[in-house]
Amino acid sequence: MDDFQYQFSYRVGVADINYGGHVANSAVLNFFQDARIGYLGELGPYSEIDLGGCGIIMPEAQVYFRKEMFLGDQLGIGVKSKQLKRSSWVMAYRVERDGELTAEGETPLICFNYETRKPCRMPVAFRAALMSFEGL
Repeated sequence: MDDFQYQFSYRVGVADINYGGHVANSAVLNFFQDARIGYLGELGPYSEIDLGGCGIIMPEAQVYFRKEMFLGDQLGIGVKSKQLKRSSWVMAYRVERDGELTAEGETPLICFNYETRKPCRMPVAFRAALMSFEGL
């Protein structure tokens, strides 16, 4: 995961498992969210609802399941930002177990003003922090 500046560690819990005895599809989106929250916190005092003047919304998500994951698995989740635009960007995720790819995906994120309920421009300080962290 050398090309991911941020990596998040996660141990699969019982709530992540479905009736098939492996990680549920929906749980992987939760893994992405936990890692995204950690990533934003790494950039500064940022969160999904406060990027320094606005929050974010996620209009869609792509998840690619590569290998089963099971209760107790220790996972590494890499997160990176790409495709920065005026009011949006894309986060990419890679999930590994012992160096083996188990899932990957992307979530487009749109800066969103929760007071006006409309998309807005990415805050200047947040953009600078994002670009500095990613070396863009």
